[in-house]
Amino acid sequence: MPFDHVTQCRIGDEAQPVVVVDGFAPDAAALREAALAACFGPAGEHYPGVRAPLPAGYMDACLPRIAQAMGRSFGRLRRLRVIDASFSIVATAPGALQPRQRLPHVDAYGAERIALVHYLGPEPHGTAFYRHRVTGYETVDATRAPAYFAAVDRELSGDAPPPGYIASDTAAFACTARFDARFDRALLYRSYALHSGAIPPDADLSADPARGRLTVTAFLAME
Repeated sequence: MPFDHVTQCRIGDEAQPVVVVDGFAPDAAALREAALAACFGPAGEHYPGVRAPLPAGYMDACLPRIAQAMGRSFGRLRRLRVIDASFSIVATAPGALQPRQRLPHVDAYGAERIALVHYLGPEPHGTAFYRHRVTGYETVDATRAPAYFAAVDRELSGDAPPPGYIASDTAAFACTARFDARFDRALLYRSYALHSGAIPPDADLSADPARGRLTVTAFLAME
């Protein structure tokens, strides 16, 4: 089944690849119905919301489609492997966020690690990418991590960001690109790109999959 549309983008000064796929799932309505019936629970320490398991075998079945969408955007691809994948809903109230949850983040350090976000809700709250003003970094790998986190720690000790999700330029970060969510749209990008959900202050942060910012969030390894 072909995609509706695939757009290959390069963002920021580092020209990092982002692939936008509209019409990603073979049956997005059925996938959303599976989410409505799933059992969600706390996501853990870093993700500000809840997660639930995907239907068995779903991500493995998607890998050929993901590889097709990626093409050569991220370099030569021989094989993709799923590291982790789940239904996810951002549901933590802005006032309950820890200081680091109010900043852009990276999910892994390696250039071979790819993040997938597949939007399954009706709202336009997508994903934004950032440059750290002090270091100039738009990506953080293992080499850059010590300098980056030392700079962030100094900034947090001096003036912590106000409660809320980062949704635009701040004194510490410049937004380099923003991609709106659409039902059955997926984004693919390197996990070490500084990014955050583009969650406005008035967003409905319900943990109910019928109302909230429902996505499939997956982390992949290129091998």
